[in-house]
Amino acid sequence: MSNSQAGDASNAVPQSSTRWTQHDTNWVLSLFGTAVGAGILFLPINIGIGGFWPLLIMAVLAFPMTYLAHRGLARFVLSSKNSHSDFTDVVEEHFGATSGRLISLLYFFSIFPILLIYGVGLTNTVDSFMVNQLGMESLPRVLLSGLLVAGMIAIMLGGEKLLLRAFAILVYPLVGVLLFLSLYLMPNWQIPAISTPDIASLGETLWLSVPIIVFSFSHAAAISSFANTQRRHYKSDATLKSEAILRNTSLMLIAFVLLFVFSCIFSLTPEQMAQAKQANVSVLSYLANIYNNPFIETLGPLVAFIAITSSFLGHFLGARESFNGLLTKQTNISLKTADKLGVIVMFVSIWVCAVINPSILDMMGAISGPIIALILFVMPTIAIYKVPSLQQYKGKLSTYFVLTVGLLAVSALLFNM
Repeated sequence: MSNSQAGDASNAVPQSSTRWTQHDTNWVLSLFGTAVGAGILFLPINIGIGGFWPLLIMAVLAFPMTYLAHRGLARFVLSSKNSHSDFTDVVEEHFGATSGRLISLLYFFSIFPILLIYGVGLTNTVDSFMVNQLGMESLPRVLLSGLLVAGMIAIMLGGEKLLLRAFAILVYPLVGVLLFLSLYLMPNWQIPAISTPDIASLGETLWLSVPIIVFSFSHAAAISSFANTQRRHYKSDATLKSEAILRNTSLMLIAFVLLFVFSCIFSLTPEQMAQAKQANVSVLSYLANIYNNPFIETLGPLVAFIAITSSFLGHFLGARESFNGLLTKQTNISLKTADKLGVIVMFVSIWVCAVINPSILDMMGAISGPIIALILFVMPTIAIYKVPSLQQYKGKLSTYFVLTVGLLAVSALLFNM
């Protein structure tokens, strides 16, 4: 969160590191909403198409991959000597001005393309719902996309309290609908074929599945703002509270998302999943087509709308902060002016992209993917060996695990390119 948005949080009285508060719950919901974006609607197809054993192994690894990586990034942000440092400040402090600005630029370009995708996706989802479920005529795309993007950015401009309230409003129905759909599909479950896996084939499938798990559960875009808020709110207890909130967020993500993934996968045959991947549609769209079910037809667009909106807010948070940091360090522009300029530039860019409606998902995923892996997994691990306050984590198994996953994710994504 930028300094201009800190609001009441900047004046908060330090809280106990052991007592769970509504503040903590609100941030769990915010991070959950950031992570559960459009990717969850394609995750069952992408991870399930490899068969039962890769699915089971990746389900076991999903929690440590998610929690340990985001914990490392939060520790990195909190390692700054300056209590008001955001991500761009911290990387410059630890890696020098030139390297720091390069990393900050990469960080921005790992987030910004996702906002363009969400602008397109949200416009298409609402237009499809209006036409197919409500029987209405399509609004002019320039008007519909402008209203939707402006509405989401207006929430961001409302400050931290409004943002956390919006997340709370969005995430509860998202969790409820995901749980309902997961349970509703259970009567259609089919026992998957279980056979002894070919080790070479299993290894390659697992390797190529790592990026899917990493980025489907990623809430890295909100970690800098999250960590800074905890530092203002909890002072010396910020690291302990951040880790507790991140742990509960990861548990919530794994519980609800994996239940949804398993339920969708067990309701489809491998051939059907291959067809869904070939058609490039979300799992809910495919299920609605083959089951002709009014519940899925109605709830599918609702899940997509809530997931894209909540994730858009979290990613806009990170993009706004990194843009402000980059601009104020490269020019003499004040933070207030940079913030206004950044909001205008991003609004116009997202709106134009939503109007043009390009097919950019694969291209942007290829650009964002390796950069996110480097920033979320590799860079915080390197910092452990460079930053004195982080060197207490050297030699720990979790450190090597995070670095290994990051290198696997980057190599798999580059291999697929």
